[in-house]
Amino acid sequence: MTEFTEKILSIIGKEIFQYAETETSSLIFSEEVVKMCRQNLCGNYNKTWTCPPNVGDLETLKGRCLAYKYAFIFTTVHNIVDSFDIEGMFNGRKEHDAVENKILPLIKETGAMILGAGGCNICEKCAFPEPCRFPDKAKTSMEACGMDVVELSRKLNINYVNGQNTVTYFSAVFFNR
Repeated sequence: MTEFTEKILSIIGKEIFQYAETETSSLIFSEEVVKMCRQNLCGNYNKTWTCPPNVGDLETLKGRCLAYKYAFIFTTVHNIVDSFDIEGMFNGRKEHDAVENKILPLIKETGAMILGAGGCNICEKCAFPEPCRFPDKAKTSMEACGMDVVELSRKLNINYVNGQNTVTYFSAVFFNR
């Protein structure tokens, strides 16, 4: 485990569910994931700066990730009433974002990069197609960069599903130390 991962864990270790550190060369990128974005399954395709196609093409995004040597992947798990509990999922996402926000100073200080869970939600409504109001705070998701989170979770022995009536959110922090 790197010193950087130890620093992350000292900040958020008690708030995350599972994590793994891996070399970025072992990450899984897939055109199929980007294809799902094009199908607009989440409703954000071509509506925000941090989602496809506006965030960039797969090779460029993959290159940004692979420019770092390591990735720290972590999850948070949140209880929901049932699989239709959109409010519970939204609240879980807000809690996950709060965990991410606790490590943002470390990320900025060290030149690391974070990919969050789901699309950017800094603004209530994205300024797109006008310029981004908070480019220094905007977060792109792992999936928008073509990362196959399901396969990655299998490879790293991180649960993608954590039982009935739960929702799991993933984030990735990229670093060189």
